[in-house]
Amino acid sequence: MEFLDIPIFDNDFYKMLFRFAVNSIFLVIIIRYIYYKKTRNKNYLFTYFMISIIVFFLCFTLKKYELDLGMALGLFAIFGIIRYRTDPIPIKEMTYLFVVIGVSVVNSLANSKMSYAEIIGSNVMVVISLLLLERLWFQEKLLTSKKIVYEKIENIKPENYEILKADLEQRTGIEIERTVVKDVDFLKDTANIVIYYEDLTNK
Repeated sequence: MEFLDIPIFDNDFYKMLFRFAVNSIFLVIIIRYIYYKKTRNKNYLFTYFMISIIVFFLCFTLKKYELDLGMALGLFAIFGIIRYRTDPIPIKEMTYLFVVIGVSVVNSLANSKMSYAEIIGSNVMVVISLLLLERLWFQEKLLTSKKIVYEKIENIKPENYEILKADLEQRTGIEIERTVVKDVDFLKDTANIVIYYEDLTNK
């Protein structure tokens, strides 16, 4: 049955629902239980979920058409250079963005030559790889960041780093792991500083 030369329903609808369910399960594992549990950074959760969902449905839709290799590589290149007109995305966050895009592409574009066992197996291997890298090889303290407007501008000089750190620790009552000077306003004699510290409340 068709409407305006477009089928109202076909069996691919069930395939789409099943693959979307599989994709969603592994996205939740990767984004919520690996990335967020490790970084406690909520800034990219919405972005990761929405980009991966849109990529999944876009690729599933494009699968209906016969694309040559050049078109497919062009689309993948567009996904790979996604950037927002805000602060640059850190390398680790960009890596997770690439991971969720790649997982969604695999789950949506796999054809009859690839079994469901292979699809799910590839997802499982991605999850295992992330867990191994995050929890075994790259164990480090869970750091939280906080922005501070600092007025003792003479302390931002590299040679005064220890003085700056000690002053910030005395004022905030926080044991600081590292500090980063972002912007300096010489007219107001202030600097925007980001401090990184271990948030013991998340333990």
